[in-house]
Amino acid sequence: MKEKIMKFDIAKHLKTDEDIREFLRESAANATPDEFIHALNTAARAKGMTEVAKLAGVTRASLYKSLSGEGNPEFETIAKVVQALGCKLAIS
Repeated sequence: MKEKIMKFDIAKHLKTDEDIREFLRESAANATPDEFIHALNTAARAKGMTEVAKLAGVTRASLYKSLSGEGNPEFETIAKVVQALGCKLAIS
């Protein structure tokens, strides 16, 4: 019998704002910049790209592009997305 391997998408498991904050907190502490941008993409998909784009003041298309593996978002965009996800950037 063949085993089926299914792709795991953590975005489906980030159900609450607190889940998203904890996920991003862990990513910020341990991820490379590219991995953190990928985590922002995952969190935005979990919350809903349309809603996050609206709250961040960007178009949905530009949000997808910025947070894609080929995107190169400016710091301002990252800050807006973090805020739209209900988080704050902090240095400690």
